[in-house]
Amino acid sequence: MDNQEEKRIDQPVSVDWHSQEEPRAKERNLTANPGDRIADEPQSIEEKAKQVAVDSPDITGDHITVPTYFIVEHPDGHEEALHHVKDAEEISDVIRQARVDENGNRIWW
Repeated sequence: MDNQEEKRIDQPVSVDWHSQEEPRAKERNLTANPGDRIADEPQSIEEKAKQVAVDSPDITGDHITVPTYFIVEHPDGHEEALHHVKDAEEISDVIRQARVDENGNRIWW
């Protein structure tokens, strides 16, 4: 028997993750917050308005609640649900357009 064979140490073999089948996108957690995900099936504006992306204390201890969708009513009366991540730039644009009249009512331009 060779001297090298006598000193052989058997160690557990790690899993080869590269050879495993890739999970489908729906099975993977693609975002840090489950509330960031956009549903595959169509939803009404009312359903979207009820969704919460974040509902927890922040590092300062303040409780933070962030809706998944911001519901925006356009000047023509049309309502739109804007996703807090996907539509963040458009949400910022809408906020910049907001104005308040002398009674404190928000007017959209």
